[in-house]
Amino acid sequence: MATLDALLEKLGITTPQDLLLHLPLRYADFTELTPFSAWGAGVSVQVQGVVIASQIHYKPKRQLIVQVQPLLPASSEESGAFSPPLVPSLQLRFLYFYPSQQKQLAVGRHIRLHGELRLAFPAQAGHFELIHPQILLAGDAEQVSNAPLPSHLTPIYPTTAGLGQTRLCRLIEQALAQHLSAYPDTLPPAILKKNGLLPLPQALSILHQPPVSISLAQLSNRDHPAWQRVKFDELLAQQLSLQQARVQRTAQQAPACQGPHLLVRQFLEQLPFRLTQAQQRVSTEIHQDLTQTQPMTRLLQGDVGSGKTVVAAMAMLQVIAAGYQAALMAPTEILAEQHYQKLSSWLAPLGVRLAWLSASISKKERQLTLAAIASGDYHAVIGTHALIQQGVVFHNLGLNVIDEQHRFGVAQRMHWLTRPDGLFVHQLLMTATPIPRTLAMTLYADFDVSTLDELPPGRQPIVTKLIESSRREAVLQHIQREVEVGRQVYWVCPLIEESEHLDLQTALATQAELAARFPTLTVGLLHGRMSLPEKAAVMQAFQANQLAVLVATTVIEVGVDVPNATLMVIEHAERFGLAQLHQLRGRVGRGEHASVCVLLYESPLGEQAKARLRTLYEFQDGFEIANQDLLIRGPGEFLGWRQAGVPYLRYADLTQDQSLLELARHVAATMVAEYPDAVQLHLDRWLPNRAKLLHA
Repeated sequence: MATLDALLEKLGITTPQDLLLHLPLRYADFTELTPFSAWGAGVSVQVQGVVIASQIHYKPKRQLIVQVQPLLPASSEESGAFSPPLVPSLQLRFLYFYPSQQKQLAVGRHIRLHGELRLAFPAQAGHFELIHPQILLAGDAEQVSNAPLPSHLTPIYPTTAGLGQTRLCRLIEQALAQHLSAYPDTLPPAILKKNGLLPLPQALSILHQPPVSISLAQLSNRDHPAWQRVKFDELLAQQLSLQQARVQRTAQQAPACQGPHLLVRQFLEQLPFRLTQAQQRVSTEIHQDLTQTQPMTRLLQGDVGSGKTVVAAMAMLQVIAAGYQAALMAPTEILAEQHYQKLSSWLAPLGVRLAWLSASISKKERQLTLAAIASGDYHAVIGTHALIQQGVVFHNLGLNVIDEQHRFGVAQRMHWLTRPDGLFVHQLLMTATPIPRTLAMTLYADFDVSTLDELPPGRQPIVTKLIESSRREAVLQHIQREVEVGRQVYWVCPLIEESEHLDLQTALATQAELAARFPTLTVGLLHGRMSLPEKAAVMQAFQANQLAVLVATTVIEVGVDVPNATLMVIEHAERFGLAQLHQLRGRVGRGEHASVCVLLYESPLGEQAKARLRTLYEFQDGFEIANQDLLIRGPGEFLGWRQAGVPYLRYADLTQDQSLLELARHVAATMVAEYPDAVQLHLDRWLPNRAKLLHA
């Protein structure tokens, strides 16, 4: 059996002070008994009564049925107001119970209980039932009638199996009595006064033991000033941590990449297109960063097809022209190889030597490649996680570019930050999943952020169609029309193999179906369980137009560029996340021909699935889609992976507390500049384990 310390540790509680910051999930009002006149189905009530019958029933299943005569204390206004027939009858039903509960509810026992009323069966006016009510008190008549009601609202805390509410409440009450008065406020009085914030001890006292005069709705909605103070402190700790990192970075030294920029000019001259204004603006921002002696830490975000790779190539060339090496790492073999092929076609004609490093290359080839990287023979290295494996040593690394950066942990992203000579490496992080401004302020306050908010000219808008799965034949006819004019088609399935839990078509079954339906067409298959050489061969065949249809799982989500593909069919679209759907849709519409994305869904749809599909149907802009996704799911689910290295918010809600977040940003800047001691105290209280986050 787990010890109390072990149970508390599961809740993140290791000190009495942690108990003070373990705040309620919700509140119950046990300060008065519910008058009979307020009783009704769906009403939460607190009632006292005497057990008049208690019996185990075995049909339709074993359950304990208890009949209770409701009582009101003598002081109640309703005492005597009802003749006996008008007093409601009350039945308790326990589908799961212990012998001790049966003993507690023996005939003649007086009880005080709480629960939500429902009409008893058969339905009859004045006859109510409580299923698994909370028994607050049980004893003789004197014990229950003389027991005082609470003087404040009752907190309901998050807990864990083996640690009941009663025991946890008692521990928190002890912590309040023994430690709250000596619990220092980490914020300077001037900041409290200027921003109208409650002192923290006062806020905690209110939240743990709220007086009846406080609005239950304000507490439940976390709008009360006491909640505002706690949420502000949490957001402030996050901002302080990130701003402190930014300040520390300004003290670091990095190689300044002034260099002759002939390579960059030659690169731009050979491109078959002109940069958009957004690409020019962002490239200038990055260029200026790279000329500094402080390390660049910049996030480059842009919608699908906005041209991030071109911008990254220009940054790599600036570093290479200055005599340093550049590296680009992507999370998947397919995406990394796409980058390698594209960058090779752009940079090799300029005399830039590029290395390819992944888990799929042979041992001998790896050894030769590593030796050439270490000697400086390669100017740039493109690859997967293999770039940060043991044995990879750069001769003179100046820049690392990380694509789809949110798929890497902080420790992985920091792997290259320092060089043997003590200098820091410039870092450019890229993401094709636009980040709503609120989250960017929270997750990347220590980064400079560049945004590509313009698509290259000539990109065809993608028509999005919502089609119910019963109309599958219409989709198959659409495929026939596309391939007849020489176009290619993606068909995306969410699973590889049959699942007992999800009745989904598999990629294997779909390939067989399409091959049978279109016997003259070549139908390829791409999924995550294929070997790396197999994946590469399939993608090369599709790019060479040797496959008319490619059935795939979401391994094609990012990085795949086949301009001749004009139709994307996403089967069971209701099973995909919104960002994932948008990324998949972005695989088409990359050429001169009009493109269509079909969202094939199974009815009936849940509310969130409806909202996701409606959003994708209505919007093309990835930034607007990201904002809608945040509203639909909330920040916790939106982050999903819960961005490794970024503190988890327990109390603040980024969608509802934007004004607090803005205030926290401003106060954090003031504290870093004027109150460094208070900064450390605040971080030690709210983020005591922040160093461990780097290894998340």
